[in-house]
Amino acid sequence: MKNILFVLLMLMGPMPLLAGGPKADVGDSLKIQEGVASYYGRKFHLRKTASGEIFDMERMTAAHKNLPFGTMLKVTNLKNDKVVWVRVNDRLPQNSKRIIDLSRAAATEIDMVKDGLAKVKIEVPDQATVNLLMSHYQGNKPEDIRLRIYEEPILFDKMDLCMIGFEIDLAEKVEVSI
Repeated sequence: MKNILFVLLMLMGPMPLLAGGPKADVGDSLKIQEGVASYYGRKFHLRKTASGEIFDMERMTAAHKNLPFGTMLKVTNLKNDKVVWVRVNDRLPQNSKRIIDLSRAAATEIDMVKDGLAKVKIEVPDQATVNLLMSHYQGNKPEDIRLRIYEEPILFDKMDLCMIGFEIDLAEKVEVSI
């Protein structure tokens, strides 16, 4: 009986890490960058972008230094927590201090047109996009982009453990030495 209790105690030892420990913030893994955003509009309206498409300042698009064209991004204005979804279709100059340029429509959506600049957080839609970006960069990702993979932990309560066939007298004094 003591051996069975010892085995059960050893199995239950790491359980607080799984059942009661902090859950990995999967949402945080989707944040890839934080910094200053600006917007562009009339001067570039109806001109060709780096991707070859025509820039329309009324569409939800953005310019980024190096994210692949077509990447969907969630941009959050950290001053007011307003959010807009944009698609990367243009390039910022490599020496730019900004992390993203939004179309005028996107900038309006997060209420940054008046200020011209805003501190923002950039996220991708899901873990699959993080995986695609990791594959795209093949170990050469830019230093200012953060890509993380979290595996969702399996969480369970201690009572969920199936102990059918075991009777344990927890009142019995048991000495365990390791």
